[in-house]
Amino acid sequence: MSHPRDDRQDDLFRPSLEKIINLRHPLVRLAAEIDWDFLAGRFSSVCRLGPGQPPLPTRLVAGLFILKHMHNLSDEGLCDRWVENPYFQYFCGEVVFRHDLPFDRSSLTRWRQRLGEEQIAALLQESLSVAHRTGAIETKDLERVVVDTTVQEKAIAHPSDARLMHRAIEKLVGLAKRESVELRQSYLRVARRAAIMVGRYTHAHQFKRARRELKFLRTRLGRIIRDIRRKIEGDPALEDRFGPLLDLAHRVRHQEQRQRGPKVYSLHAPEVECIGKGKARAPYEFGCKVSIATPATAPKGGQFVLAKALHGNPYDGHTLGPVIADLEKLTGVAARRIHGDKGYRGHNYPDRFKVWISGQVRRVTKAIRREMRRRAAVEPVIGHLKDDHRMRRNHLKGRDGDRTNAVLAAAGYNFSLLRRWLTELLCGLLWILCRHLSQPHLA
Repeated sequence: MSHPRDDRQDDLFRPSLEKIINLRHPLVRLAAEIDWDFLAGRFSSVCRLGPGQPPLPTRLVAGLFILKHMHNLSDEGLCDRWVENPYFQYFCGEVVFRHDLPFDRSSLTRWRQRLGEEQIAALLQESLSVAHRTGAIETKDLERVVVDTTVQEKAIAHPSDARLMHRAIEKLVGLAKRESVELRQSYLRVARRAAIMVGRYTHAHQFKRARRELKFLRTRLGRIIRDIRRKIEGDPALEDRFGPLLDLAHRVRHQEQRQRGPKVYSLHAPEVECIGKGKARAPYEFGCKVSIATPATAPKGGQFVLAKALHGNPYDGHTLGPVIADLEKLTGVAARRIHGDKGYRGHNYPDRFKVWISGQVRRVTKAIRREMRRRAAVEPVIGHLKDDHRMRRNHLKGRDGDRTNAVLAAAGYNFSLLRRWLTELLCGLLWILCRHLSQPHLA
């Protein structure tokens, strides 16, 4: 594989970043602790051999992903902050201060799609490795873990039958216009009015009128589907182009509110699932289930976390197997005790004597009871992952985007804990040094 292009020019009038930044800054110390060669080996495995434009430096890509989820930034916000922040540039491996971006914003999207969950998990593995090397977490902390599940919501509008059918009409008519397929009638104007009136009649509790407008939308959507199928019949190219959208529109037209089985909740994200967690304020959430694991003890550096997105809305007890297997693979430490809430009753974990459920009485010692009281420590961790590290609303596309965003959110959370831990270590060392210097020397 060709090496990344180095287009930085030596300039006598441009000082290096090390001369203009504070070398005791937490980001500088964190950059020194990370094994960038390990990340380079994992990330470079997805680059193809042969001629072509050389890829971006792997330290730059890894640093951008870490900074994005540490500071809860969008791709555009990350690019703006990177140009004006010398510490961001130093963290990503730059030698001198740059006044322009050495990459395009879309490069972040392409790298995420190229790497996938398996390679991006190297960031999560490295965060736990740095925590172990710096003393923020010990091996015994990884032997006792707490598990819980939450919902990573997708960036979609709240689904309703009227909105879905109206959007299906708009998308089909738009695609037909782009492909020069002439329709008998588009129904755009009347469909928009019918979708508006469904909401108004429902708000006024005039459900009979609302159902009439909904039937009007369903009828017009069926007409457009049949019209397009007649026009593209016998043209393989157009059939391939219209096929996925026609299938989604057909499912939207025929699905019912109370039907069982998979349903379409969004046309641009058909993988979205409806998950009910029993919350009074949000009975149903639309996204995918994410399993969270964190130490049951209280590590010195904080509650480090592992996250894994699981599709198909599995039962909580059935998520133990893949999550604990990933934890043992990333850390190399076998879990001795696993603590969960009552949602994990009836789990299928192979070693059932390692799993302890809230409210369990048999075989509970004082040490286990003390760890079970720590089970609630996972709740604030979930809150921080959602509000501070971009797990509240996932904007990445597809199921791969769901899995990638969960791993990146956990890695960003762990690195933020490491930044705070290194700051506290530095403050402690300075305090010890100042106290030693202030003491009078004995003759």
